[in-house]
Amino acid sequence: MIPFLQLTPGSDRDPIAAAIARVIDRGWFILGPELESFEKAFAAATGAHHAVGVGTGTDALAIALRAAGVSAGDEVITSPVSAAYTALAIMMVGARPVFADIDPIRLTIDPRAADAAVTTRTAAIIPVHLYGQAADMDGIAAVAARHGLAIIEDCCQAHLATCGGRPVGSFGVAAAYSFYPTKNLGALGDGGALTTNDERLAAHARRQEPQHDAHDRQDAEADDEKDLAEGEHHWVCRTRANQSLPMVAATIPTRPKRRTAAPQAASAKRPRRAVTLLPARDAMEELLSVRMPDQPSTRGNRGRYQARFLALER
Repeated sequence: MIPFLQLTPGSDRDPIAAAIARVIDRGWFILGPELESFEKAFAAATGAHHAVGVGTGTDALAIALRAAGVSAGDEVITSPVSAAYTALAIMMVGARPVFADIDPIRLTIDPRAADAAVTTRTAAIIPVHLYGQAADMDGIAAVAARHGLAIIEDCCQAHLATCGGRPVGSFGVAAAYSFYPTKNLGALGDGGALTTNDERLAAHARRQEPQHDAHDRQDAEADDEKDLAEGEHHWVCRTRANQSLPMVAATIPTRPKRRTAAPQAASAKRPRRAVTLLPARDAMEELLSVRMPDQPSTRGNRGRYQARFLALER
């Protein structure tokens, strides 16, 4: 029997234990050097200028939406085929999720359907790279450019996938990743990250993190006063939620005893055992009497599959 999921340590047991011990011995469990190291490595692995560790992938989406100026009364177009958290993140900022139908081949949002769903209230599009399959980002980017919309990519199941030779997460103003234990790159507990090339957006995301000392608080209060003068009110979020990535969660994916320039890349590229041992596509279709959906053959598209999906003929 092929296990669907195995969360117990394998050959990396010793490095993981050493990483946990290092965090415990230091006594620094929120933010700090381990998280900073992880953020730098994850940004490099995903091709982004900035990565900000947060509590969950849902937090990453909500923070990115707020930073992009999405607020109450706005509409955000997204896929109906996703975990509920994509829509919940939109609702967290007071906006309304609008579902556009999916492409029957990719099973991700169809750019034509997204285009048809645009109204005068539409502020952003969240394409979901489902199960590691990249959405049609060229098509989505064209829709967003035509209507002046922000793109925030839901990469929670697609760490290091590519579309047209570009990494997912590089097409919009920001991208959200999840490190929930079942994801392509899992943490000890929950976790997430926001990536962006926008320095201002990254700074906004970091202001959602808890402050450690009086100096940090004074800096944050000064930022808040400046932002209030500019009409921004994100300071409320910091007082209501702890949206940081815990240190132990940030430490686990990095495999510190085998550090490379981008340690997350090596971890994320390694497919899960259940996927590795699946029989070939034709054999699966014959064995299960099902049809596996065709995958886009465009050069440069490379999925990082969290799961394989089947299309059942009715």
